[in-house]
Amino acid sequence: MDLLLPVVVATIGAGTAIAFAALGELVTEKSGVLNLGVEGMMLVGAIAAFAAASSSGNLWIGVVAGVLAGMVLSLLFAFLTLTLMADQVACGLALSIFGVGLSAYAGLSYVNIVLPTQPVWALPGLAALPVIGPLFFQHQPLVYLSWMLFAAVWWFLYRSRAGLKLRSVGESPSSAHALGLPVNRVRYLATLFGGAMAGLGGAFLAVMYTPMWVEGMTAGRGWIALSLVVFATWRPGRILLGAYLFGGITVAQLFAQSRGVAIPSQLLSMLPYLATVVVLVVISSNALRIRLNTPASLGLSFRPAS
Repeated sequence: MDLLLPVVVATIGAGTAIAFAALGELVTEKSGVLNLGVEGMMLVGAIAAFAAASSSGNLWIGVVAGVLAGMVLSLLFAFLTLTLMADQVACGLALSIFGVGLSAYAGLSYVNIVLPTQPVWALPGLAALPVIGPLFFQHQPLVYLSWMLFAAVWWFLYRSRAGLKLRSVGESPSSAHALGLPVNRVRYLATLFGGAMAGLGGAFLAVMYTPMWVEGMTAGRGWIALSLVVFATWRPGRILLGAYLFGGITVAQLFAQSRGVAIPSQLLSMLPYLATVVVLVVISSNALRIRLNTPASLGLSFRPAS
C-alpha cells in the first residue's frame, strides 16, 4: 500500500491535463465540430500561463491567461470553419502546427525559469482519512476543479435543456435550425469551451504540474486527448477514467525507470503512445459502436439556407 498510494496519486496528477483537454473536445464534438488543434491550444495555453505567472508572481493569473489563450485560438478556428466554412480537419491540423511554433517562439525567454511549487490542498477532516484521504483529498486545486467540471458537463449534457440543444445541433443541424436553434452560435460557444479547457490543461502542466516551461512540454497529450474522446465513445465519465488510464501508463514508465528496470528508457517512453494506438485499434474494430455514438454531423459545415 505504501508503494501503491503514491503511484495512484501521481496517476491522477498525470491524467488531469489530458482530462481537461478531452472534456473540452468532447463538448466541441458534441456540437458537430471537429477541432484537431488541441495540441497547439494546450501549448499556447501553457506558455501564456507560464509567462503571466512568472511576470505577475501569481499562479492563478497564469491559469486565467492560459484559459484565455486557448479561447483565442479556438475563436480563430471557429471563425475559419463556422463563418468562412473552411475544412475543419485542415484548419485543426494547421492550428496545431501554428500553436507548436508560436509557443516555441514565445517561450524562448522563459526556458530557465522555475516557478514556485503549488502546495496541495488537503481538505480539512477528509485528508486525514486512511487510504481515501491521500487518494482523493490531498491534491492540487485544479485536480478538484477537473472533477467538478466533469460533473457539471455530465449534468449539462444529459439533464439540461441547453445540453439537449447542443446535442441536437451535433446530430442534425438542419433540423435544429428548422426548430429555430442558432446552430452556429451554439457551435461557436462549444468550440470556445473546448479551447478554454485545452488552455486550462496546458496551464496546469506549466504552472502546477511541472512547473516550468519546456518547448513541446505537452508531449502529445493533445493528440491523446483527441483519441480519448473516441475511446470513451463521447461519454464524460469514461473520458475521466481513460485520462487516468493514460496517466497511469505515463507514471508506470517513470516509476520503472526510477527503479532501474532493465528496459531501454526510449521504449518505456513509447508506452503512452503505444497504448493510444492499441486502444484506437480495439475501439475501431467495433464499427457499430462508433457509428451509434459519433455525433452524426461531426466535421460537417452547416450554412443556413437563405
